[in-house]
Amino acid sequence: MRLTNNELLKAVRLALYAGTTAVVGLSATAAFAQNEDTGERLDTIVVTGSAIRRVDIETSNPVITIDRAAIQKSGKLTVGDLVQELPSIAGNATNPQVNNGGGTGAASVSLRGLGSNRTLILIDGQRIINNDINAIPANVVERIEVLLDGASSIYGSDAIAGVVNFIMRKDYQGAEFSFDYGISDRDDGERKGAQFTFGQSTDRGSVVAGIGYNKADAIDAGKRDFSSQALYLYYGSSFAGGSSRTPTGRITLPAGLAAEFGCGSVTRIEGTSGTSLDNYRCFRTDGSDSYNYQPLNVILVPQERTNVFALANYKLTDSVEAYLKTFVNRTSSSSLIAPYPFDARGNGVTISGDSIYNPFGEDMGFGTANNVLERLTGVGQRVSQFDSQTAQFIGGLRGNIGDTSWRWDVNANYGHFTRDQYTTGYLNFTQLADALGPSEIRNGVPVCVDALGGNVIDGCTPLNIFEQDNPASVQQFLAAQSAPFQNVLLTSREFTANVNGELFDLPAGPVSLAVGVLHRKDYQRNKADSTIILNPTTGTCDLGTACTSELSGNLTTKEAFAEIFIPVLKDMPFAHSLNIDIGTRYSKFNLAGNTTNSKLAVEWRPIEDLLLRGTVSEVFRAPSISELFAGANSDAPTAQDPCNGYLPGQQQGINACGPSTGATDIPATGIPPQPNGQVNGIQSGAVAAGFSLAPESGKSFDFGVVYDPSWIEGLSLSLDAYRIYLNDTITLINAQNVLNLCYQDANSPFCPFISRFANGDINQILEPVVNLGRLDTSGYDFGVSYRIPEFDMFGRSIGRFTVGFNGTYIDEFDNTPVPGDANVPRISNAGLYTAQFGNFPRVRALGSLDWAMGPFEAGWRVRYIGNTRVGSEDLSQGLSIDGGIPGVARNFGAQTYHNFQFGYTAEPINTQFQIGIDNAFDKKPPIYFQNNVTNANTDVRTYDTVGRYYWARATVKF
Repeated sequence: MRLTNNELLKAVRLALYAGTTAVVGLSATAAFAQNEDTGERLDTIVVTGSAIRRVDIETSNPVITIDRAAIQKSGKLTVGDLVQELPSIAGNATNPQVNNGGGTGAASVSLRGLGSNRTLILIDGQRIINNDINAIPANVVERIEVLLDGASSIYGSDAIAGVVNFIMRKDYQGAEFSFDYGISDRDDGERKGAQFTFGQSTDRGSVVAGIGYNKADAIDAGKRDFSSQALYLYYGSSFAGGSSRTPTGRITLPAGLAAEFGCGSVTRIEGTSGTSLDNYRCFRTDGSDSYNYQPLNVILVPQERTNVFALANYKLTDSVEAYLKTFVNRTSSSSLIAPYPFDARGNGVTISGDSIYNPFGEDMGFGTANNVLERLTGVGQRVSQFDSQTAQFIGGLRGNIGDTSWRWDVNANYGHFTRDQYTTGYLNFTQLADALGPSEIRNGVPVCVDALGGNVIDGCTPLNIFEQDNPASVQQFLAAQSAPFQNVLLTSREFTANVNGELFDLPAGPVSLAVGVLHRKDYQRNKADSTIILNPTTGTCDLGTACTSELSGNLTTKEAFAEIFIPVLKDMPFAHSLNIDIGTRYSKFNLAGNTTNSKLAVEWRPIEDLLLRGTVSEVFRAPSISELFAGANSDAPTAQDPCNGYLPGQQQGINACGPSTGATDIPATGIPPQPNGQVNGIQSGAVAAGFSLAPESGKSFDFGVVYDPSWIEGLSLSLDAYRIYLNDTITLINAQNVLNLCYQDANSPFCPFISRFANGDINQILEPVVNLGRLDTSGYDFGVSYRIPEFDMFGRSIGRFTVGFNGTYIDEFDNTPVPGDANVPRISNAGLYTAQFGNFPRVRALGSLDWAMGPFEAGWRVRYIGNTRVGSEDLSQGLSIDGGIPGVARNFGAQTYHNFQFGYTAEPINTQFQIGIDNAFDKKPPIYFQNNVTNANTDVRTYDTVGRYYWARATVKF
C-alpha cells in the first residue's frame, strides 16, 4: 500500500504535533510513511483498540495520547497522579489522598465512572497483574494511550469503559538521571525522588533498564482548615461536630435511669472514675460533646516506592526476535486513623451489670437495649501498614513469515502481586470478656468471678471501661491490643499466540486479518489473622470489628479472537476513504460460563480533512475471584426493616419476618423497630452464598468526527458521542434490598439470608454478590489541539506555542440495583455526588498552553471540575445532604486548578532544569460534610486536598 505526497505530508504533520501536544491533546500514534519516490515499504503500527497493523494515524478508535514530554512537564510524582486528571475519569477511583478505606498508596482508573474493574490497564498491549498504575515506573514510559471506547472483542474482559495502555520506551541510547523534590505551601507533604535510566542499541537488539525511587510524607488533616474539624449538616444547620464515641463515653441508659436523668444517654464527667451515677451528666446532642477525630487522620498517606525494570530484544535470525520485559515494584504506605471507636453492642461485647465498675446495675452492650460508646484514646491511633510487591514478566518470540506482511507473536505473561497488612490500635475483646464480666472486691482486691458459681478467675483483673483513659485501664487495653496480619496474593499466568497480515488486495487497499488464541489462569489467596476471622453465627470476631474471612480460588480463561480490516473505497467523490473493521472474541471460563463479543467499526473520510467514525461493540466483564469466592465479611449497614410491627401469624412477608427466620416468639404487639436502624450485615461472595455468577454484558456505542483542516496547519478538532449500558451487573445486594425483595416475594431466593432472634429483632443479614443490576451512561467527549506555526514579532521569533483542550460532558449515568423493583429506585448520578458511587460532575475539562523557544520552555495547565450536587429533592432517590431531613440537596460550584511549569535546558552540561507550581491559587475543596463522606469533609477522590505545591526537577543526560 502506498501513500500520496499529500498523505505523507499529513502523516508527518500529525506526527509532529502529536509529539508536542500536551496531555489534553487528542492525538494519534505517529507512523513512519513511505517515500513515494523510493518505493520503500511503510512501517506499520498497532494502535490501541485494534490488533491490526496499519499505517493510518487516525482510526475509528477515540484515543487520547499523553506523550513523554507531557509526562515530564506535569511534574507528577507518579503516572497515576497524571492519568487521574483526565476529564473522562469519574466515580470512585482511589488515590493516595484516600486514607480511611485506602492507605495503600495505590491509584486506580475509573473511565466513564464505571469503576476500576471495568477499565483495563495494559503495558504494551499486555495485561498486568495489578490495577495500581502508581506501580508503573514513570521513567520507562514513552507515552500513555487512553482508549475511550469498549474493546472487549480486542482485549477481553474488563475493557468496558476503555483501556489505558502504557507504551514503553524502546531503542533508547544513552543514560539519564533525574532528581525530584517537592513541598507544599504549608511546609508539609515533602516528596523526594530519583530515577536512573540506561539504554543501549545495536543492529541486532537493544536493552533499556533502570531504577526509580520516590517518597512522599503524610499530611495531617488537622493542618488544613477544611479538614481540621469534622463538619456535619443536620436539620438545616451545619456545625463542627464529630463522633458520639468520645473519650468520656456516651452511655445509652436503661429506661428507669433515663427518666431519672431526664435524657436517654449520659457521658462521664471528666476527672471522675465513672463508678457512681453522680459521675455522669446528660450527653449534649448539639455537637459540643462530640469527639473531633479529624486531627488524627491524614489527607495524604505516607508512601515510598522502589521500581526496577529491564526491557530487551534480540534478533535470533533476520526474521525471528526474542524479547523480554521485566517490571518489579515495591510500595510501602500507611493509613492513619483516629483511635478506636468502641461500640459495646456493635463489637459483640457485654459489660456485666455485676461488674464493680458498672454503676448502672444492668448488663450493657451486646444482647441488651443499653449500650456503651467510647473513644479509646489511650490505645492511640489505628495504623495500617501496607507493604506491596508487584512483579511482571513478559517474554516471547516474534517475527515475520518470509518476505510477506505477515507477522507472528508467541508470548508468556506472568504477574505476581502480594500485599502484607499489619494493623495496630485494635483490641481483642474476647480476651477482655472476663475482665468485663462479673467482679467483686475480696480481701480488698478487685477480682473477676465466674457468673455461675462466683469462683475467682485466675489471672483476670476487672476492667473499668467507663474510665478508659485511666492508666490502669490503658495498661489493660494495651495488653489486649491485637496487631492482626493480613496477606493478599495474586498470580496470573497467560499464554498468547497471534498472527496478523494482509490477506489480499482490493482497489482501495489490502484486506488485513489478525487472529489469535489465549489461555490465562488467575489465582487469589487471602490470609488473615485468627483474631479477625468472622464467626458467621455471631457476626463478629475477637476484635469485634473489621472482621473478614480467608479466600482461595482460581479462574481459568480460554479465548480465541479475530479481527478483519476491509478498505471499501478510496480516492472517490465524497469517499476519500471508507474502511470497515470487524472483530470478535470467544471467551470461556471454568466458573462463569462463556460469552462471545463482537464489534463493528466504520471510518469514513468524505474529504481528506474530515473523518467520521463510529463503533458498536459488545462488552463484558467476567466475575473476579473475590466476587466468586469471598467468604463472610462483616459490616453494619443502616436499613429500615419492613417487618417492623409484623404480627404473629401474618402472611404478608412471612418468609422475611416469620418463624423460618428464627422469629419464633414475636410479641403480640409485633416485631419492635431495629435500634438505631443499624443491622448486622454479613457480606459474602457468590459461591459461599450458593449463587453462580455469569459475566456482565452490554454494548458500547461511539460516534464521532475529527476535523484536521488543511488550511490551518497544526489544528485538530474532535467530537465524540458515547453510550454504554450493562445488564446483569455483578453487585452486592445490600441488607435493605435483601429485606425488601424477600418481603415482597415469599419465594425470593434472598429469604434464607435473613436471620432473626426469637422476638423478631434482626440477628444478621447475609449480603450476597449476584448478577442483578443495570448501568447506563452516555455523554460527549470533545477535544482541540493546535500547534501554532512559529512566527516573528518585531523581527524576532517569539517561540512555538501549542494549545490543547480536552473535555467530557456526562449526559446520564443511571444505576439500577434491582431492575423492575419500584421499591429500589434507579439512582441518576449525572451531576451528582454520592458516597456509594462517587462524583459525576457533568463537565470536566483539561486545557494547556505550552511555549518553547531555544533552551526555554513554559507551560500552563488548567483543570476544570464542573458543578456538582449532593442530595436530591426526589424522595424516591433516598439521597439527602442533610443527615436529619430527607430530600435535601445542595449545589456546589465548579473547581478550577491552575498549574504552571518552567524549564531550561543547559546544553553544555546536557541538563534540563524544571520548576513548577501546582494548584497555584491554592483552591480549596468544597465541603460535602462528614455525614456524606468518609474522609476530610470532602471528596478526596476528586478534589485536591494538598493545596499550593512547589516542585523542582533536574534531568541529566549522558
